[in-house]
This record gives sequence, structure tokens and C-alpha cells, in this order.
Amino acid sequence: MSSEQLTLDLTALDFDHPVVNLEAIRGVNPQRYEMEMLSGIVHIDPQKHLIVGFKDTRHDEFWVRGHMPGFPLLPGVLMCEAAAQLCAYYFTSQSVGAPGSLVGLGAIDDARFHRPVRPGKRLILVGTGVKVHRRLTKFHVLGTVDGEKAFEVVVSGVVLGRLEELRGA
Repeated sequence: MSSEQLTLDLTALDFDHPVVNLEAIRGVNPQRYEMEMLSGIVHIDPQKHLIVGFKDTRHDEFWVRGHMPGFPLLPGVLMCEAAAQLCAYYFTSQSVGAPGSLVGLGAIDDARFHRPVRPGKRLILVGTGVKVHRRLTKFHVLGTVDGEKAFEVVVSGVVLGRLEELRGA
């Protein structure tokens, strides 16, 4: 865990008024419907390559019925996907890569899951750039629920191409 993540006071951030709402996230990230894993972004610091976002889990999401019936848990792979989407938003919105670049998941490293994330809970994601480059970006992401560490992971993103060209392919 980076020192920035240890010193960032999440209680000082206004989660009721995100700096980037879901519609603005959709303007950058291509995921839709069941695969949208971010609800909002509350802090971006380009100097420190730091981004803080969140996912509000709901009781009607596709995974609730089948992932641990009777005790539904947000699957770890979806937590990693949320982390990747947060970092892809940073990469694209902060003009790290070429405009219109589509960033795909390149790697998941050092994933650790510490506590369950249940429907109705807010998963807060704090991403800190480890390597931020136009071809490859790597972030350490810490996820918390109710002030406790839920998971942490290092995600790497790679440029797959320009979104408009890939859609035409």
C-alpha cells in the first residue's frame, strides 16, 4: 500500500457530490449495463496519479442471485474489474494516451481479498499510479467498505487501439 493511500482521508471527500458522475464516466469508459462497475469518481489528482471512485452495490445486480445464494458476495473478479475501470478512466480522461484510446486489462497482480462486499454496500476504490505511460499503465488499487480494507490489487492496462477504429472492425 502506498503512503499516499495511507494518508488520504476518505472522510474528507464528498461522495454525495462526485466530481465525475455515471454519465460522465460513460463518456469515457465503454462498459455498459451489467459491466458498469463504477458509480462515481470523487477525487482526481493528476500530479500524484491518484484517483478515488466508488461502486454502490445493489440488491438487483446480476451476481447477487447466483454468487453465494443466501449470502451474496461481490465476486473478486468484479472488484478487479472495478479497479481496472477506475484506472482506465484515469488513463483516458487525463490524456495519458492518444485521444480516443481504448484501454484493456493487461494484467492483475498481487490480488488479495480481505473482507466480503455485500449488496447495499459502497465499495470505495483508491487508485495510485505505479507506472503511468502512454502504452502501459499500472495502478495499485485499494478497495474499502465501511472503512475496512476489502481488497487490493495491482492492475495493468494496455492500449488496444482507438475506440472508433475498433468499433468499425
